[in-house]
This record gives sequence, C-alpha cells and structure tokens, in this order.
Amino acid sequence: MHPIERLRFVARSQGAPADVLVQESALALSAFRDDPAGLVAACRRIIDRHLTCSPLWWLCARMLCAPDAMQEARAAVTAIESDPTAKLLAQALPADASVVIIGWPEQAVGALRRRGDVEVMIVDVDGEADEAVRQLERIDVDATAVAARNAASAVALAEIVILDCFALGPETLLAPAGSLAAAAVAGHVGAEVWALAGVGRLMPASMFDALVNRWSASAEPLSTTAEIVPHELVTHCAGVGGVGTLAESLKATDCPVAPELFRLVG
Repeated sequence: MHPIERLRFVARSQGAPADVLVQESALALSAFRDDPAGLVAACRRIIDRHLTCSPLWWLCARMLCAPDAMQEARAAVTAIESDPTAKLLAQALPADASVVIIGWPEQAVGALRRRGDVEVMIVDVDGEADEAVRQLERIDVDATAVAARNAASAVALAEIVILDCFALGPETLLAPAGSLAAAAVAGHVGAEVWALAGVGRLMPASMFDALVNRWSASAEPLSTTAEIVPHELVTHCAGVGGVGTLAESLKATDCPVAPELFRLVG
C-alpha cells in the first residue's frame, strides 16, 4: 500500500487497537521523511481522527521532536509491540480475584486472557460486552456481561475495578465513559481501582491538556464515549514497570512536548 493511501486508511480507521494504529501510522508517515511541513500536517490529520488515542499523540510527538523521525518511528513501534503491561497486570492480580472492567478495553482484556482463575464482570457501555464474554469464555475465563444500570452492584461485588486509560496525565486520566461512576462507587464500598496505562499512554501536562481540550470541544456530554477521572479515585496504576502507585507510574512518562500538535486540523 502506498504511504499516502495508508495515511487515508489510518485516518478512516475507527475502533482499531492502538498498537495497530501506531504501526500503520508509522508506515504512513514514512512518506514525509524529507518533508518536515508535510510531516506536521500528516500528524495533525491522524490525531484529529483519533483524538483520544494517546499512543498516536506519543508517536507523532516523538517523530516531530527527534532529529531522525524515521528512526524514532521504528523505536516507537518496537516499544508498543513489546509492551509488557498486560503481562505484568496479569501477574499482579490476586488469585481468584473478582474484577470489573468497563466496556471491552484492549489492554485489560489482554491481561485477563492470561488468568483463568479470575472472575470478570464486564459493564456493557458500548454494546460489546456479550462478545467480550464469549471471547473470554472460549479460553476458560469466567466472564459475565453486566448492564450499565447494574454497574454499581457489580462494583460492590468486586475486589478490583480496572480502568483502561485512553490517556494518563499528571492529575487526571481519560477513560471509557462509565469509569468515573465505577471508580466513585469503588471508593465508597472499599474496592480497589487500578488504572491501566501501557506504552504511549502517559502524557506530560501540556500534551494531556491538549488532548483533553481538543476532545472536550467536540464531545457531547450525554453521549460521549470517554470521561475524566481524578487521580484521587485511583488506588493503583499498572504500567510498563508493573503495578504500583500513580506517582511511581508517572515517572515512566516518555512523551515529548510537541507544540505543533496543539493546533490540529480544522
């Protein structure tokens, strides 16, 4: 596929896993290796179509800030392909734990596939919970779909709520809609809340604010697919260094600040 066609493909892709988007975007952006202005415009176009995908912000920022954009793109793809977060989360979950996840989060499901002893309750916020249950049950993971109206009851029965972060900033995180209520209920009933933020999802303040501001400008409050969760509701964070505190995880933030991305297409 020609890089320009690949760029159009990435811009149109919705719902693809973040690692696939990073891989395809890196290939598409290779067409602009000798065109710095074109690279900026292409990065803006990709991000504008995937505003809440922080790994794409991370990829583009790394390429724009590096002396050799193509070498940086290859390094970013290698990093996201070898992301240890799901494996480390799976290792850290207590034996026979009861876990709540929101929707069908790619990072969390990647970890839960590895743990046949864990009971998973999937809050159906996007109509995909039944399919997620079927996929987990095929590999002998005990999973149950929970209607959104019963989310609080599920959290009350669980030991851990896992929030799969779209992006993690210094003070708040962006996660699937339904995460804020689940985290608040967890705090009330004494369940733990684990934020899950793998490679490319930790952002410095200015980059996180740019993502959130751009997303919130186009989001409809009563139909949005994402929402902000304050760190105060989170007890643990799972990332490339394993499961620890948010403060410990944020030390792994490696997304450079690229002011070129503060103004996107449109």
